[in-house]
Amino acid sequence: MLVGVGGVILAAGESSRMGRDKALLPWPPSTQPSRLATSTNTLLSAAIDAFSEYCDMVIVVAGKNEALLEPIVYSQAAFLACNRNPERGQFSSLQIGLREVLDRGRDSAMITLVDRPPAQLATLKKLLEAFEDRGRKWAVVPEYQSQHGHPIIIDRGMMDLFMKAPATANARDLEHANQQKIEYVPVDDARVVTNINTPEDYAALAATLGT
Repeated sequence: MLVGVGGVILAAGESSRMGRDKALLPWPPSTQPSRLATSTNTLLSAAIDAFSEYCDMVIVVAGKNEALLEPIVYSQAAFLACNRNPERGQFSSLQIGLREVLDRGRDSAMITLVDRPPAQLATLKKLLEAFEDRGRKWAVVPEYQSQHGHPIIIDRGMMDLFMKAPATANARDLEHANQQKIEYVPVDDARVVTNINTPEDYAALAATLGT
């Protein structure tokens, strides 16, 4: 655990392409209908577990699904923040999560999306070690086979940049505009660039992991 780092999990999306809330998908993944209906281990709970190993607090940003996510968040001693206008887009949820981090006295954040499989703990450890040794950089970003992924870890400099931007901004565009301030860390973990947006994505991941 690195004191001063708040975890932020963005989970306010409507999951329209998935057809059900992605945060509640069973983890490890399964395509068995009975397990989809009864599993208590979810993408969200797995993300909270992983972040809790290395962050001194975890904040989940929900949207219209706040009531659905609340039992999972509180049962794992995480904090819940709600984006009352999630239609403004993902960046607005990021700003709400970062505001919670700052208000709770932290000046760095580890950020991920709930529709990404939780990164391996060894990956999180490597990213945090790089963050501690970052020098004058504002952020570290995992890189797998030349693709940039999540989670990212940012310090106060990048947090201030994100907070001052309009709610309609795009975090990736801001990142690319400030690449000289970012340390890209090669990792051997495909999860950091894996998206779960559709039932087909989820089924493919289940097959890859042999479940």
